[in-house]
Amino acid sequence: MAMDKKMFTCAVLIAAATTMSVALATESPAPAPTSGVEATMPALRGEKMEHDETGCQYPPEGPILCINNCGFFGSAATMNMCSKCHKDLTLKQEQAKLAASSINNIINGSSGFSVGVQVDSLEPKTISLPRNPASGSEETGEPKLKEGPNRCTTCKKRVGLTGFKCRCGDLFCGSHRYSDKHDCPFDYRTTAQDAITKANPVVKAEKLNKI
Repeated sequence: MAMDKKMFTCAVLIAAATTMSVALATESPAPAPTSGVEATMPALRGEKMEHDETGCQYPPEGPILCINNCGFFGSAATMNMCSKCHKDLTLKQEQAKLAASSINNIINGSSGFSVGVQVDSLEPKTISLPRNPASGSEETGEPKLKEGPNRCTTCKKRVGLTGFKCRCGDLFCGSHRYSDKHDCPFDYRTTAQDAITKANPVVKAEKLNKI
C-alpha cells in the first residue's frame, strides 16, 4: 500500500510540472515576422563594412564628364579624364621628363669636357698702310683744289643736291635732264639690245645625226 501511494504522488507531480510548462509556453509572445527589407539590411551592412575594410569603392551611379570639360566622358582609371585628354597628359609628362634628362646630360657632359686650345707662335708682321693724299699734298706744299658748286652742264644753273646725273656722266637740272634736251651721246639703243640679248638667250637644239 505504501508503494502505491509513492507512485501516485510521483505521477501527480509529473502531471503538475507538465501543465505549468505548457502554460508558460502559451503565455510567452511569439516573435514578430520581419519584412524582406529588414532582413536584407544586415547583409548590406556587412557588405559595406567589407568594402570599407578592403578599400574598394562603389561604382558611380552614372557616367562622369571629363574634368577638362571637353564634352566626353571620363573614368576613374584615367583620373576622371577621357582617353584623349589622358593620352595628351601622359605625352606632356614624358616630354617634360625627356627635356629634364637632356638638360642634365648637357650640364654633366659640359663639365666633363676638356677644351684644348692651341696657341700659335706669334710672328711680327709688317702692315703697309696706304698713303693719305691729303698728307702728301701738305708735305709737298700743293694747295688742295676746292670743288665748285654743282651746276647744270647745259645752262650752268646752280642745282646743288637736286641735280640729275645722266648716263653719259654729266650733271643737269630738271629742264635738261632728258637725253633729247642736252644732246646726250649715250647709245641707249645698243645698251637696250644688249640687255634684251642677255635676258633672252637663244636656245638651239643639237642636230640629229643622219642615219
